[in-house]
This record gives sequence, structure tokens and C-alpha cells, in this order.
Amino acid sequence: METILASAFGIKPNQDISQALEKALLHLKTIPGEKTLVFEPGTYTLSAALCKKHLLYITNTAGDEEYKEDETPHLAAVGFYLGGMEDLTIDGGGAIFMIDGKMTPFALEDCRNITLKNFEIRHRHPDMHEFRVCGVNLFSVDFELDSDSLYTVENGKLYFYGDDYRVRADKDANTAFWIGRIRQNTPQQVRRTAHPLALSRRTEDRGNGRIRVHSLHTARFRPGDRYYVYDVRRQFVGIFINRCRDIQLKNLAQRFNYSLALVAQDSENLSLLRLTFAPEADAARKIASCADFMQFCMCRGQILVRDSLFDGAGDDCLNVHGIHFKITKAEGKKLTVRFMHPQTHGFNPLRVGDEIAFIHPETLLEFGRATIEETELAGEYEIRLRVDSAKDAIAGAVIEDITACPDLLFQNNTLTRIITRGLLITTRGQVVVENNRFVSTTMSGILLSDDAKSWYESGMCQNMTIRGNRFESCGEPPILILPENSRHAGAVHKNITISGNVFENVQKVAVSAKSTDSLTLENNRLEKGELLQTKNCTNLALR
Repeated sequence: METILASAFGIKPNQDISQALEKALLHLKTIPGEKTLVFEPGTYTLSAALCKKHLLYITNTAGDEEYKEDETPHLAAVGFYLGGMEDLTIDGGGAIFMIDGKMTPFALEDCRNITLKNFEIRHRHPDMHEFRVCGVNLFSVDFELDSDSLYTVENGKLYFYGDDYRVRADKDANTAFWIGRIRQNTPQQVRRTAHPLALSRRTEDRGNGRIRVHSLHTARFRPGDRYYVYDVRRQFVGIFINRCRDIQLKNLAQRFNYSLALVAQDSENLSLLRLTFAPEADAARKIASCADFMQFCMCRGQILVRDSLFDGAGDDCLNVHGIHFKITKAEGKKLTVRFMHPQTHGFNPLRVGDEIAFIHPETLLEFGRATIEETELAGEYEIRLRVDSAKDAIAGAVIEDITACPDLLFQNNTLTRIITRGLLITTRGQVVVENNRFVSTTMSGILLSDDAKSWYESGMCQNMTIRGNRFESCGEPPILILPENSRHAGAVHKNITISGNVFENVQKVAVSAKSTDSLTLENNRLEKGELLQTKNCTNLALR
């Protein structure tokens, strides 16, 4: 293995490395065999204004209509862009990569055998802002803003600004629903709430990061509570992995990202070890992500997530799912299928040789299968297929690529301050969730979904074990098995074992299941509430 020092390319701490890094990565691509790029410890700056931009179609991020008139949809600055790279390890050696501006720090496309390890990603003056309630009066509220935020008050309006943004803080305040709130007496729980500036009349600057907001609606505020205001548009991600194989992330920390911390799509064999997606211990904010921490879409092989901390997500901690493509045309052996959700499109994960299942969108059950013989992306939203047999294909039904259903091992992790669900899992692969702590989720700790009418995220779970976990203070049933079938015609999910778990502070029921077959619960401990609630379930076993 060849070791290359980043300093050999002029990449040194306390400097902007944006352009030098691009040259270094291009050189590494010319070196055959195993190689390691090693950084000295220290802080390195990556600037959105200086990094090269790439067109990235990323699942579950901003749709075309969400971009502004002066923006090119899906075009993003990227710090570390690895395209077609093989047999590379990037060893940060404890480095901190400080991000200036809005960008995607890491993007890997068409890569093989890549390891990223031993570094931390931070953002300077990010567009996420904490309001801590200092005092409440009858017609005004005093807030202290976090020390990272740059702000000004003009004509009674609060503005935040950074390297490449300037936003009025009360923009969409009266309709915003995604705002996070942490109560002083429940510091491990974050919940969605109304914007702190909703229905406010004017703001005045009190100096030293303190503001006074005049409003006729102050009863909802309590001293010590914290509110988090941010742009909900999912335009950038922390780490993007696309069409890759054998990727390992190890001993990495992300302290903030503008939408999803990590997205992997159409990729195979991914290992995530000792990750920390969380604010720094002394951070000015307690939220680390504007949306989900991790999304795995249309992946294959094995996904391993182990020994990690996930603290402060603006949406779910982890999603593993496929895509239900709608059949829009069926002619002989030729099919045209369509991406149905505006935030997912522009890539083709359907491969020659893959087996697809035809799915009824109301029952979510199979009614036939075929094998892909040809596949072609036709524009951003449609894929043309030729299959070995389309006798069961019906326009209006959906397909699921049942070859792109990864196995998942989620083990020895801690989740806390998750604003929605902990894990959302819809994959036919073998799934094991064991020895984790779900400290606080506003919704369920684990959700088994599957739908073909809203997010179009497939599919059915057929082999899942949930064992040895602690569920502490989940806002909804800690384990929720809820396929979104509008008509029950048989079980959607099956072969699920829930054993040896501890359920604390259950509000009503620990496990709620619908349209499920062969569900086994054994040796679980429940402090209060009911253990199981079911609807249209068969072959239940309680031990």
C-alpha cells in the first residue's frame, strides 16, 4: 500500500484547501492499487465558493420545483469529490474539516473499496439558529441567540447571515411546522412546534446576542426552553455515496449538516463504524441535522451500522428502503416506469438481471415477477425496461426491485433527540437491530412502513429480529409495524421476532402491528402499558 501525505500537495492546517484538494484527488486517481491519503491533525477550511460544483441527483432531497430561479437544480459545490476512484483510504488523522458556506462536503460516485476515517466535519456560522428563552412577559419574550449565529435587526425584523446566505428569521414563520423545541425539564427530547417568531409584531436587539420579540402570544414560552430555526429545504447532504461498492466510514464525526448527514443510493456493502453524528459537547446548538441522519435507498448486499452515537436529528435517524416505481406503460415485454415522489428522481438503480415484483398499490402485495433484460433512464423521471415476461404488468401498478434489498445490522448504537422516528425500515433483506438505546424519539423508535401512494418507499419486511434494545421515552409505540395498505388482502410484513427488549415510559402500547404474519414476542420487559396491539395479524406467538 502506498502512503501519500496531503502536505505534499500543499494541503496544510489553518488554510483553505479547496483547490489544492481537487488537484490531489485527481492525482490519486492515476495511482493504481491500494493507497492512503494522510492528513496532519489540525483544522482545514473548505469553501463553497472555491470548490468545484457537480450535478448530483440525490434521493430524498430537494425536488426541481424547490429551487429558486437563479439556481441550477441539483448543482452543488463538493469538497471531496471522488468519482470513479478505487482502493483509496482517506485518513484524516484527527483533522477537522471546517465548511464555509453551503455545500456537500463528500461525494463518492462509481467508487470501489473506499475508506474514510478519523476526521470531523464542522460548519462555520451554519444557517441553523438557536433561540433560548430568557424571560417571558405579557406581551414580549426575551431570547438569547446561539454564539455561532451572525445576526442583525433592521426595521424591527431579525436577519441571520453567513458566507452565502442572508435570511429574514421570520420567513414562513406563521406556517412553519418543522421547528425543533427542547424543553428545559426534558433536555433529551426534541419535538416539532410552532416558530418562535410566529405571530410576532416586531423584534429589537438588546445586545450581546439577546433580542426581545414583541407578541400578543407569549403563553407558550417557558424560560430555559430552546427553539431551533432552520431552512427545511434539503439541498445539500453531508456524505453522498452513489453507485459505489465496498465503502467503509470509520471513526467520523459530523457536527452539522444542511439536510441529511449521509445518503447512499444504488450502492453495495457499506460499513459505518464508530460514527458520531451529534453537536460538539460544548456546541452552541443541540441539533446536528436539518433532516435525517442516514438514508439508504435501493442499496444491496450488507449494510452495517455499529458502535455509533446519533444525537439531534431534524427527521429520522435511519431509513432503509427501496422505490416503488409506477408502471405508466406496458407494451409486450416493454415497460415504462416512473419516479413518483418529486424529491427522488434522476438516477437509474434498476439493473440488467435484477428481479422485479409487480405490486398492487392498495394491498402492497405481489401479483407477479419478471427479470430485467434491458434498462434505460429516459429523462429525469422515467425508466424504460424490457423484461423477460410482462404478462402480469398492469399500468397503474408499481414495481419493486427485489434484488436491491440489502441486509441490515444495526448494533450497539445510541439514538437521542430524534425529532421523528429512530429507524424506518422497509427491506426484504435480513434485518437485525440489537443492543441499541433509543433514548428519546418523538415518534416510534422503529417503524416498518411500506407505501405506494405517498413517498413510494418500498417494500415488505420478511426476516427481521429486534433484540436486546432499550426503548426509553418514545413518543409513539416504540415498535410500530404499519404498512400503508389501504385494503387488507393478506399480510404485508412477516417473520418478525421481538425478543429481550426493555420498554420504559411506554405511553399506551409497546408494539403495534398491522397486516403482519408470523410475529413473535418473547422475553421482553415492560414497565407499564400494554405489550401488543394488533390488526389483521396472523400466527402470533407471545412467550
